[in-house]
Amino acid sequence: MLEGVKPSHITFATVFSACGTLLDVNCGRRNHGFVVKVGLESNIYVVNALLCMYSKCGLNVDALRVFRDIPEPNEVTFTTMIGGLAQTDKVNEALELFRLMLRKGVPLDSVSLSSILGVSAKGERDIGLYHGLSSNAQGKQIHTLSIKLGFERDLHLCNSLLDMYAKIGDMDSAETVFVNLNQHSNVSWNIMIAGYGNRCNSEKAAEYLQRMQCDGYKPDDVTYINMLTACVKSGDLRTGRLIFDCMPCPNLTSWNAILSVYNQNGDHREAIELFRKMQFQCQHPDRTTLALILSSCAELGLLEAGKEVHAASQKFGFYDDVYVASSLINVYSKCGKMELCKHVFSKLPEVDIVCWNSMLAGFSINALEQDAISFFKQMRRLGFFPSEFSFATIVSSCAKLSSLFQGQLFHAQIIKDGFLDDIFVGSSLIEMYCKCGDIHGARCFFDVMPGKNTVTWNEMIHGYAQNGDGHSALCLYNDMISSGEKPDDITFVAVLTACSHSSLVDEGLEIFNAMLQKFGVVPKLDHYTCIIDCLSRAGRFHEVEVFLDTMPCKDDAVVWEVVLSSCRIHANLTLAKRAAEELYRLDPQNSASYVLLANTYSSLGRWDDARVVRDLMSDKKVRKDPGYSRSMCKNDTQIILENEQ
Repeated sequence: MLEGVKPSHITFATVFSACGTLLDVNCGRRNHGFVVKVGLESNIYVVNALLCMYSKCGLNVDALRVFRDIPEPNEVTFTTMIGGLAQTDKVNEALELFRLMLRKGVPLDSVSLSSILGVSAKGERDIGLYHGLSSNAQGKQIHTLSIKLGFERDLHLCNSLLDMYAKIGDMDSAETVFVNLNQHSNVSWNIMIAGYGNRCNSEKAAEYLQRMQCDGYKPDDVTYINMLTACVKSGDLRTGRLIFDCMPCPNLTSWNAILSVYNQNGDHREAIELFRKMQFQCQHPDRTTLALILSSCAELGLLEAGKEVHAASQKFGFYDDVYVASSLINVYSKCGKMELCKHVFSKLPEVDIVCWNSMLAGFSINALEQDAISFFKQMRRLGFFPSEFSFATIVSSCAKLSSLFQGQLFHAQIIKDGFLDDIFVGSSLIEMYCKCGDIHGARCFFDVMPGKNTVTWNEMIHGYAQNGDGHSALCLYNDMISSGEKPDDITFVAVLTACSHSSLVDEGLEIFNAMLQKFGVVPKLDHYTCIIDCLSRAGRFHEVEVFLDTMPCKDDAVVWEVVLSSCRIHANLTLAKRAAEELYRLDPQNSASYVLLANTYSSLGRWDDARVVRDLMSDKKVRKDPGYSRSMCKNDTQIILENEQ
């Protein structure tokens, strides 16, 4: 232009394309002005390029302003505008524009149909071609329209159909489209593998991979990543590792996927070994990689390995990444190193609520409840808005401190901040009231909760058990069954404990027998311990012996301690001797078995036998831990005053 040459519509279209690719909106706006100046603002070729530029830059308002001034928009104009709206998740607006395109009678091509199919796959609850239709229904409408217009053999459009059906989870329709394709491409196979992966069906995804190779198609990076993702979602470790080992040169996404499979399956040692192998292959980790490995270190309690990953994170430039920092805090807190947690936290230039929550969880894990409360107050003073996790953690800290007044203050704050309806926060409040002995307050809150799940019911039943109200626990358990909520193994531990503490023996036996028969819950050690405790307290030792002989987990010291303790109370010497012998075998240095048996003999006046047991204890050099008493150190008021200072 400086040399006096007037640019043509092709010139401007090329410039706008370059601006869109570079996301240089300022240059695009300047050239938009030049277009108006030279009189090409109505040229459809230029306008379409201008629309594309604004859409790529995410400026839908500017794009719509240009669109409204076009006297006769064509299929390219509409397709560009629909694509731009879809890119910024304006699903309803994109569908409305497609309806306008149909009303105006603008010719449809395979590109425009592919574009609207992409929109249909984005929103499952958005309106369809007609109001009230699901995304599946609107997708089928577009599918029908494409057949009517003769595009059923267009590979690009058919791949878009496959993608749409796969993303909304209708794999039966995707199968139908795939089978009827005259030809396939790698894209077709990859979509099917990804679709079954999203449905957590790694077996079907592997079947498509095998068919793909048998048909002469070579898997690419996308194929392998889709297959690994399928294994991650399905928890299929074996297939995932086979796929990974077949990859000639796995990229970072592939490494993260296989690490995620191992992490998800709890094979943390293998995850750490793979991370080391990854470093030997000079593949630099990203924040996801580091978070996965730090999670494995935390689960295994590997402090030194955590420090090594910490050093690696600094080497690769993640020293101020809050995502990695939260994972580091998790490692150090689970290893009992709260000073290191504080160091990591203090070095962050900016922190988010996730980091604060990690610190709160760390204090809670290490029984530093007062520090957790102080830290929570500091977080509020600095203007951070607590999340559901923040409140659930801090209320749990109040429960561990048995600080009812402090818990009530946080309850009021929860109401004020609008988290009262959160089911996890609600469960924590029930736990807090129960542990503080305010069972009435817990029940009042439980009754007004808008939504309840198994955890909520369990907390309330367990609260009654803790507070010795077995009848109320049993009634609530029956209410739970009547409400349609399915009990889990924790429910049965809670209700059986309640039966044991309240001498509801027959009721406990009935519930124990219903576990497997009615609810399909296989009894575990805790359940056997509860029912044996229930029977032992009632002196029904014949039934206790039947359970002891038939239970699958006999080698547990707690069960035999329960039996031995009840034998002392009920003067059952025969079973007491058997229980003591089992305890000698399982835990020979545990003083409880010797003391309980000696006390049993003493209660029956058999002093010589009691002396023999104590001599045996002395010969084996078993030491009894001295008893001690502990008075309450501080009351709630003192604690609050200290925290406010």
